[in-house]
Amino acid sequence: MKILFYDAKPYDRESFDAHLPDYPSITLDYIEADLTPRTARLAQGYDAICAFVNADLGRDMLRLLYEAGVKTILLRCAGFNQLDAYAADEYDMTVLRVPGYSPEAVAEHAMALALAINRRLHKAYIKVRENNFSLVGLTGMTFRGKVAGIVGTGKIGQAMCRICRGFGMRVLAYDKYPSDEMRGEGVEYVPLEQLLAQSDLVSLHCPLTDETYHMIRTETIHQMKPGCILINTSRGALVDSQDLIEGIRDHRFFGVGLDVYEEENDNVFENREDDILKSSITARLLSFPNVIITSHQGFLTREALDAIARTTLDNAVSVEQHAPIEANLVGV
Repeated sequence: MKILFYDAKPYDRESFDAHLPDYPSITLDYIEADLTPRTARLAQGYDAICAFVNADLGRDMLRLLYEAGVKTILLRCAGFNQLDAYAADEYDMTVLRVPGYSPEAVAEHAMALALAINRRLHKAYIKVRENNFSLVGLTGMTFRGKVAGIVGTGKIGQAMCRICRGFGMRVLAYDKYPSDEMRGEGVEYVPLEQLLAQSDLVSLHCPLTDETYHMIRTETIHQMKPGCILINTSRGALVDSQDLIEGIRDHRFFGVGLDVYEEENDNVFENREDDILKSSITARLLSFPNVIITSHQGFLTREALDAIARTTLDNAVSVEQHAPIEANLVGV
């Protein structure tokens, strides 16, 4: 199987190259360019392409890939909201993903954001570098004894529940399909409105669907406990950015930590330090002293990269052998 690997970063090459000797039937070619209508033509002669979560895999793009002869889409990520699954089915394309590469990696990053924004580490670091050792403006809260609200208790949400329990927090959760295992570990499932009203820390860990789109908006922001911390490491569009900005301006949050945000696609994984950003959303969010933004790096641990590489290559072999791994298939 010949695979064209789009948007290849050094850490991608390192992790995939480490495993390629175990997959002698696979040929992998890397390109730094992302998947666009122009670069889709480069897939001519390849059996499959490998793309990441930010790649546009809408109907028009899939048509271009189909015309190039591509039969398989290998997503080296869990999310697939950028994919038109119906178009993939029409073009008889097999799409596989990596559903559970390292839930702990993302959950740990969510807690890292919560801790950093709580103790104002971003401000403290800059102050000390300037020989300013004042503690004014750095007061946080003790998490022990506080309430954590976890929205979505899939694998990542469950990992976050356990982390919060380890900090001595009471954990509330909201999910359409509550986990008996989590209940057995002391997690309390409550309606979303109750979770928002009682939680000192709200962390989002649910997929982006029509139902969850902009679930955090003016209405739900006003249901939140005043002075709470909001963390999003899931999907940017779970949060209405304009409403979030207004909520921050109204002092409704102690702090906000975002690893994902709306309009991130042009920025994520790219060096834009010499560019003037067209989007005012990013600049406005970064202007607030109680906001920390990271660049979709929740997955970025050695262990997660290793799991992503091996699962993606396993997916490729399964297609080659005409036995796609059922649990990893994306279908309509």
